[in-house]
Amino acid sequence: MDLVPALEEPLKKVLGPATAKVMAEHLGLHTVGDLLHHYPRRYEERGQLTHLADLPMDEHVTVVAQVADARLHTFASARAPRGKGQRLEVTITDGSGRLQLVFFGNGVHKPHKELLPGTRAMFAGKVSVFNRRLQLAHPAYELLKGDTEETVESWAGALIPLYPATAKLESWKIGKAVQTALPSAQEALDPLPGALREGRGLVPLPEALLKIHRPQTKADIEDARARLKWDEAFVLQVALARRRHADAQLPAVPRKAGPRGLLADFDDRLPFTLTEGQRKVSREIFDDLAAEHPMHRLLQGEVGSGKTLVALRAMLAVVDAGGQAAMLAPTEVLAQQHHRSITEMMGELASWGLWREAPPQKGGGGRREGGMLGGAEHATKVVLLTGSMGAAARRQALLDLATGEAGLVIGTHALIEDKVQFHDLGLVVVDEQHRFGVEQRDALRGKGKQPPHLLVMTATPIPRTVAMTVFGDLETSVLDQLPAGRSPIASHVVPAADKPHFLARAWERVREEVAKGHQAYVVCPRIGDEEDDPGKGASGKASGGKASGGAGAGEEADRRPPLAVLEVADQLARGPLSGLRVEVLHGRMQPDDKDAVMRRFAAGDADVLVATTVIEVGVNVPNATVMVIMDADRFGVSQLHQLRGRVGRGSAPGLCLLVTEMPEASPARGRLNAVAATLDGFELSRIDLEQRREGDVLGQAQSGARSSLRVLAVIEDEEIIAEAREEAAAVVAADPELEHLPGLRTALDALLDEEREQYLEKG
Repeated sequence: MDLVPALEEPLKKVLGPATAKVMAEHLGLHTVGDLLHHYPRRYEERGQLTHLADLPMDEHVTVVAQVADARLHTFASARAPRGKGQRLEVTITDGSGRLQLVFFGNGVHKPHKELLPGTRAMFAGKVSVFNRRLQLAHPAYELLKGDTEETVESWAGALIPLYPATAKLESWKIGKAVQTALPSAQEALDPLPGALREGRGLVPLPEALLKIHRPQTKADIEDARARLKWDEAFVLQVALARRRHADAQLPAVPRKAGPRGLLADFDDRLPFTLTEGQRKVSREIFDDLAAEHPMHRLLQGEVGSGKTLVALRAMLAVVDAGGQAAMLAPTEVLAQQHHRSITEMMGELASWGLWREAPPQKGGGGRREGGMLGGAEHATKVVLLTGSMGAAARRQALLDLATGEAGLVIGTHALIEDKVQFHDLGLVVVDEQHRFGVEQRDALRGKGKQPPHLLVMTATPIPRTVAMTVFGDLETSVLDQLPAGRSPIASHVVPAADKPHFLARAWERVREEVAKGHQAYVVCPRIGDEEDDPGKGASGKASGGKASGGAGAGEEADRRPPLAVLEVADQLARGPLSGLRVEVLHGRMQPDDKDAVMRRFAAGDADVLVATTVIEVGVNVPNATVMVIMDADRFGVSQLHQLRGRVGRGSAPGLCLLVTEMPEASPARGRLNAVAATLDGFELSRIDLEQRREGDVLGQAQSGARSSLRVLAVIEDEEIIAEAREEAAAVVAADPELEHLPGLRTALDALLDEEREQYLEKG
């Protein structure tokens, strides 16, 4: 396919090697096309000043402001010539707020001459705090000169583009580079089919690029953004539509469970009735499994809605039909938990036994533990496969998979390794898909004789538009109904700094629950050994010592390190929870040790489990009724919702206490209040998404895209995404290889890296 010469031109040929090197290193821009698609973040008008009060801490910003005051200070300094140093302090204003600029040493001379009171300029630098005041230290700046009538006239009403910038590359330098490259925009190939563009009243791509970088009016900006949003939505949806189309052409072995087999025996043994939601989703999955092309389905649902049960029934249906099923979990703790819970749910139907590595004995090595050799007519072997298994257990597991002895396998990334071979892989279940990239799940799918069916599970509720983008190649099933008998979870924010007695009461509540025969989790952001944290010993007490900062916007930087599992567990065992059986669990423990801790906790042999987020998903201990999350403001909204879902899994009510030292008016407290106010994971996912950049959601691991969305907002632009999905499906159905749409093909190549593109072509 021919490339567009002007837009594929390397920047070093247009801007020179030095500027091009900085562009590549700091912004990832390599070609003229890359630069033209680096859009302004916002625009300033002459006469309009930035609100300085809204500046974000620790970010590189560009502001347009006027110098209010400039003072040169001389001070004693052993390092300076003649023992005296100089510091220039410049105060700038936007009419509603003030910001201090600071220059030291040899850097004071030029700004001392240029930044005189009344001077207007653009300033760029990193916002920091000194003496409780916001400041920019040694900012770069560009004067906005308006000395003559002609200059004033040229600036009047002009829109100044401000670009996403870095410390090494200020906004106005990017703007000058764009000005140099902008003539090439006329040669940009339009990715949108003409009929689509004209039918929706969208401007051509060259015009959109000119208007986004050099708008004459605000209407120009709106025209350009409307057009460029469609580009992003449509090209991404075409990539997903091509994958769906390719998958639909693949053959698959239909996997239909018999009327009296393993699945029927399992259902007969269930001690409860499936919810209507579980039955409905199971029907959707079974219909897909019976088809002659591979199932590609996303199963999402609320915490505790029974996704694992639905997935297990699908796996048993495949075993009934003569195939094997594999479940891919992101962590060893979760893989072990799934293995344990699945064998427990199956009972004697897992009667071929299970293998696990026992704690090392003094003589070395592990032992093989036979399962429950029972008399069930229909049964299958359930094996666990993780990277840290001993050699003997690993060899046996690999043999069981290769011979077909094992119908079910639960494992981590170890399942993806080349040496793992299946007898007849019929279904792949991927748990917590957001922890895996597309390539990882497809490496496992490639182990089937024919493409196996795919079921992707996530316990993180996903807004519809995100499902259409991140998981746009999958059909979606939603479980939004909790099983009968589940109790609601009460959630409360515990302001440890403002009201330390609230935290003391939290530990009393833990003791009360344990006294009733229940158990508790305490979650901390980090582990706390020296390898994990060079600043060990600096963290606050579990009793809630006050952070070094107060309510000021900049004091976040002065906060103590996050609370740590090892320290908190020790403090609790010696203090407010003394006498209780306190255990720890974190990701750097040996797998056998982690498994032993979880087994003890699940058996009720431990009262309190102090852990990191390794318990975030999949851990199921119905007797645990209370969770205390320390430094809760350091976790994301969806993560807090996931953690909270570990309690309230039995008949007793659940309680989640969100401990924070952040002040009441802070955004962090607002997030925690939102979590405490609702158990609706879909609502929380919208809040979470609105507070994060789109790139966090549509990053490379998820979509295969080189960079995040620039102008498309997946929450605000739901209508555009939905319409783009329909248009993309129609285009791909008519022309799967896009032979008649060279502009679209070029845009698709720019979106996808080579390895991902090869995958899409293979299907």
